[in-house]
Amino acid sequence: MSAADVEKLRKALAAEHAALFAYGLLGARTSGSLRDRMSAAFDAHRARRDQLRGFITTRGGRPIEPDASYALPFFPSNATLAAKLAAHLESGVTAAYLELAAAQDVSLRRYAALAMQEAVTRAYSFRPAQPSAFPGMPIAAAPSPTPTPSG
Repeated sequence: MSAADVEKLRKALAAEHAALFAYGLLGARTSGSLRDRMSAAFDAHRARRDQLRGFITTRGGRPIEPDASYALPFFPSNATLAAKLAAHLESGVTAAYLELAAAQDVSLRRYAALAMQEAVTRAYSFRPAQPSAFPGMPIAAAPSPTPTPSG
């Protein structure tokens, strides 16, 4: 096992620790279906955290421990901001796994790809509207009806 791969695992673990901290806060500040989604995200990140700790220790590394607190980019004072923060968190987790996707170990690359897919899916689930199919492309006007020949 490469020391570089273990370091990539540690970075992904750090991102999971930060996500767990934030989702704990978000779950306590939301209700209804949004809280259910926050709780599901918390559970998913906890499972990933535990898997990463196992990967690191079986490869002879030492997992990093979580910080006591993490700085958030903004305070989620309402449901809209809570969902916005959740989407932001998932983007950060995706970035951490992107680095792991460059690991030498093929199984870690596969693991990272699946983790990124899950994080991106969660990020989009917290956004208010789905993005356009081709972001940045101008929206074409609807074609005008063609006159039919009358005979």
